[in-house]
Amino acid sequence: MNWFPKYNFILASKSPRRQHLLKSLEIDFQVIVKEVKEDFPADLPKEEIPVYLALLKAQPFRNQLKPDDLLITADTIVWHRGKVLGKPSGENEAKKMLSELSGSEHEVISGVCLTSVDKQKTFYSVSNVQFKKLSNDEIDYYISSFKPFDKAGAYGIQEWIGCIGIKHIEGSFYNIMGLPVQKLYEEILQF
Repeated sequence: MNWFPKYNFILASKSPRRQHLLKSLEIDFQVIVKEVKEDFPADLPKEEIPVYLALLKAQPFRNQLKPDDLLITADTIVWHRGKVLGKPSGENEAKKMLSELSGSEHEVISGVCLTSVDKQKTFYSVSNVQFKKLSNDEIDYYISSFKPFDKAGAYGIQEWIGCIGIKHIEGSFYNIMGLPVQKLYEEILQF
């Protein structure tokens, strides 16, 4: 059964995790990505950062959408001790990030933007994640085996590090993976 209005869905994301999660909603979609520089104003509140970035990713499509298109853009940040942990530039930065997250709690915030020819809607989802105290060997093994350089905060909860390191989560597991699919489902139905 198709629960959604008749849209031509476009996902503007290279993320294999977002693509997998959108498929899990049984949505037929195409992937089209336009590169944008992911900068944001330094004074934005933490919840507005991924929403701002999702809006930024939608901008290049604004004059190219057809009447039946529904564009989905998203961004996810890790917020820890008052700052954003983005994607690590390499092994050293990944190790630094995971060492900071070790034994503490952080927030994962995803912002999503739905865009059609005549309207645009944004929303966000917040999940809290608590890591156990990770050993240096665990961090080194994860980085060398899983190369988490395309992931905010240098980790994927669905990978080995999530299995052995996550003590507690509050909120959407899928949000931590990069797309709050339950909230997205509701927002599409109301769009």
